[in-house]
Amino acid sequence: MSSRKEGAAIVGAGVAACAVCCAGSIGGILAAIGLGTAVGVSLYGAAALAVGAILVMIVVVRRRRRTNACEPTAETVVLTTGRRPAPAEPWSSSNDL
Repeated sequence: MSSRKEGAAIVGAGVAACAVCCAGSIGGILAAIGLGTAVGVSLYGAAALAVGAILVMIVVVRRRRRTNACEPTAETVVLTTGRRPAPAEPWSSSNDL
């Protein structure tokens, strides 16, 4: 064999040894990245679901309050002119009418 082929064989053996040795670490890093992505997506989804549920509850409560506020009541309504009555004169009584 020539010296070039021997050098290439040594480099090839070194690459293969590195791949075998570091495969577990590389796989672990890729798994951690994948798990981190999955956890991030699930937390983001859970937060969006919680915010959506809170907004729906707020809308439902406001609509119920508005509906209850608009219901007619059995109370009598007294219409006034908005002016205060004139003060009674001290020398008159209600029997003078």
